[in-house]
Amino acid sequence: MQFMIKAYDGCGKLDKRMQVRPRHLEGMKKMNSHTICAGGLLDEEGKMKGSVLIMEFRDRKELDEYLAGEPYVTEHVWERIEVEVMNVVIANAKPQA
Repeated sequence: MQFMIKAYDGCGKLDKRMQVRPRHLEGMKKMNSHTICAGGLLDEEGKMKGSVLIMEFRDRKELDEYLAGEPYVTEHVWERIEVEVMNVVIANAKPQA
């Protein structure tokens, strides 16, 4: 299953985000086989305010297990997380089977 995860930082969490970011990125490297694409959400000033991840897992339970250990979750950077099931048709400008 493919999921779009939109995660919004809590108010005033930019410094905390930057502090936790190296652990988040290291964890994302380990999740490479699950990640279709990922990036930061930016505010009007170009500062990070959240994240968008498009990931693939066997089921929602596996996604929830990932989120439970995600440093932005455990360190309370992400305040609100929205998850939607999706069907990726094109990734990296290449049609998906």
